[in-house]
Formats: sequence, C-alpha cells, structure tokens
Amino acid sequence: MANPEPTLTNSLNAIVDPTRRRILHSLKQRGATSLGKSAGLCAGDIEERVRLSQPTISHHMAILTKAGLVEAKKQGQWRWYRRNEPAIRRLVKMLRREL
Repeated sequence: MANPEPTLTNSLNAIVDPTRRRILHSLKQRGATSLGKSAGLCAGDIEERVRLSQPTISHHMAILTKAGLVEAKKQGQWRWYRRNEPAIRRLVKMLRREL
C-alpha cells in the first residue's frame, strides 16, 4: 500500500525542527543522486554528523521519510538515506504559491 502524498503541513512540521534541518543539510552536502553504497549517508554517518543517539536519529529520520523529504534504503545491516530533491522542490513551489 502506497503512502499518500505528503501535505504542506506534514512537510513543514518535518522541517520545523532544527535537528531535522541539520540532517537535511548534511544529506545535501553529501550530494547523492541515487540510493546505494556510494550515495547518501548511512544512519551511523548521520549520528556522527549531528552528534545524537541512534534512537533520536531514527525518530527524526522516520519523520523526514514519512514527510517524503528523505528516501531510505536498507542494504544489509545498514539503512542509507538521501534527500528526495523532487519533493523538496515541490515543497518550495508550494510555499511560493501559498505565501
């Protein structure tokens, strides 16, 4: 069953938290274009960059993923994350239209 498309409110709620914005910034610096070992950051990399515990990172990543701003792929024991650039561009367009 597919998730419904995230709403503007869901997306804004996801990025209101400064930690989640730092995570998105870290993923942007990585510059990944596709999921895989050479793309994005694994959860451990994110933990190191934002200096928070694994459960806290998992909580934030779940919110960003549910909002559609981040994509996740499990490979072996690792979960790899990357920004969903088309979704972020749609969010910016929605903000321009709504504001």
